[in-house]
Amino acid sequence: MPTTLSVFRWSRGGRERYQSFTVESGPDTTVLDALVAVQRGQDATLAFRYACRVGMCGSCAMVVNGRERWACRTRLATLGRGPVTVRPLYHFPLLRDLVVDMAPFVERQRAVGAALTPAPDAEPYALMPANSAERREIDEAIECIGCGMCVSACTLVAHNERFPGPAALNRAFTLLRDSRDAAAERRWAVLLSDDALARCHGQGNCTEVCPMGLAPTTSIIRLRALATRTLLGLS
Repeated sequence: MPTTLSVFRWSRGGRERYQSFTVESGPDTTVLDALVAVQRGQDATLAFRYACRVGMCGSCAMVVNGRERWACRTRLATLGRGPVTVRPLYHFPLLRDLVVDMAPFVERQRAVGAALTPAPDAEPYALMPANSAERREIDEAIECIGCGMCVSACTLVAHNERFPGPAALNRAFTLLRDSRDAAAERRWAVLLSDDALARCHGQGNCTEVCPMGLAPTTSIIRLRALATRTLLGLS
């Protein structure tokens, strides 16, 4: 069955536009399959990013029919009739066509101290048993793979480039609840600033689009509760 893709195009020095391509599709044809078919058979200059093709790496995150999705997990047959619109993630610098620069995502993670800072007395190979209360508390928040879809869906990111964004705040929550980490004071200095926890509007767009089923909104709510205890000297 022929399907029309309306694909966002842009390269440095050019103008933004949408270009239409028609591809043959079946019940299991994904958006990524269609883009590969276009690149191989119609326009070799079309730029997009992908790696695993099996719904694991998150490299093919883009906006399809107005919603953040992984192209390799999205079947054309589920998108209804009419042209399928494909554009790059929002709130990221463009590199070309559907490819965005992920550097700001990394910088947002770095801003909240997203790397574990082991305590001086921590065991070299400290273990956190899967059935421990500490692990269960953060279990639902640790599977982020950095695809950037939550940042694209976050309306606040569009208005405040200093806001860390849902992925970074979710990561901060997991580290603040990790007894092996020793960077809580530095992390709180960022989280309690005017442009972090206080700025989230709690709309839940990040949770709605997360392909891993995480709930950054919940992590942010829990961070706020921890912040209150911290400010009151209760933790």
